[in-house]
Amino acid sequence: MKIVRGLLVALLSVAVIGGVFASGQGEAGKTQVGIVLPTKDEPRWIQDQTRFLDALKAAGFSANVLFSQGDSAKEKSNVEALISQGIKVLVICPHDSAAAAAAADLAAKAGVKVISYDRLITGTPNVDYYVTFDSVQVGAAWGDYLNSKVPAGSKNNNLYIYAGAASDNNAFLFFEGAWSKLQPKIADGTYIVRNSDKAVALKDKAKLTRDEMAQIIGQVTTNWNFNDAKSKAEANLTAVGPEAKGTVYICAPNDGTARAIADAFAADKAVTKYYITGQDAEIASIQYIIDGKQSMTVLKDVRTLVQDAINAAVAYMKGQTPPVTAYYNNGKKDVPAKPTAIVTVTKENVKKEIIDSGYWSADKFTGLDK
Repeated sequence: MKIVRGLLVALLSVAVIGGVFASGQGEAGKTQVGIVLPTKDEPRWIQDQTRFLDALKAAGFSANVLFSQGDSAKEKSNVEALISQGIKVLVICPHDSAAAAAAADLAAKAGVKVISYDRLITGTPNVDYYVTFDSVQVGAAWGDYLNSKVPAGSKNNNLYIYAGAASDNNAFLFFEGAWSKLQPKIADGTYIVRNSDKAVALKDKAKLTRDEMAQIIGQVTTNWNFNDAKSKAEANLTAVGPEAKGTVYICAPNDGTARAIADAFAADKAVTKYYITGQDAEIASIQYIIDGKQSMTVLKDVRTLVQDAINAAVAYMKGQTPPVTAYYNNGKKDVPAKPTAIVTVTKENVKKEIIDSGYWSADKFTGLDK
């Protein structure tokens, strides 16, 4: 909690921001920071909402969080509502990276600074800043983990690849990172991809075009939906013979889908062992890791991501420029950004990285001492 506490002290030291923000609430009825998140049906985004509101409230800034519920039209109307509340900065995690361009354009027209949060808005120059984890490195961490579990020199290991939603630019970045690590071992026969003939057809190509990635993602997408993920995994297992089971390696795109996919593979008696990836360090998946039902997750410390977003928002309200360490092209401009480091969490280091770091408290889990 030291990160958040330090952030709050820094924010509280800001006595006057642009005149109207001398008090935490600014003008009566006005909201300073508008935040739009993709859905409240996934634990990850409720976690983000809580951390945003707690930090901003304690710092004396007025904020409002709205959810798009997987609907780009609702996302746009949310932005319109926040603009009408007088926001100066919009923090938005798009449901659909391309469709969100219209919402960003509306905000820019109203003189609002736009911070793309976690997922990059594409196809518009009206994105001022991108707060993100290095999504390519997240995918690379999956590939590295799975590769580390393959017996040296072995061939024809069963690999199942799953992806996020094709409408989410991050899904492509995650896939790009995973492919960079898995492709060499698919090409040399270490792995056989069992659930995508497109991946098999492209196995000798180290660097895929966006269209080629889309071909594979189209076959293995989970749409970030738990039910879709479980149904797809069950269908994949039904479609293959016993030679494609036994020990399997599963590249799953996030914790929610990982749990759903893991449940499907665990229920198949012909699957004797599986290794499966994830990301977000959700409470349920940390418990799965402790229980041996999920192999790893990538911790993207939301405390740090929220801190970066708030720091950027404060900088803009003060007429300053947030720190920039990288640029991401969104098809219309190179968007300045500050990517945040990630951590691979397994059963071996879960106590250190999750409990001892204060990310989650020990009382949320059972079996930590096993």
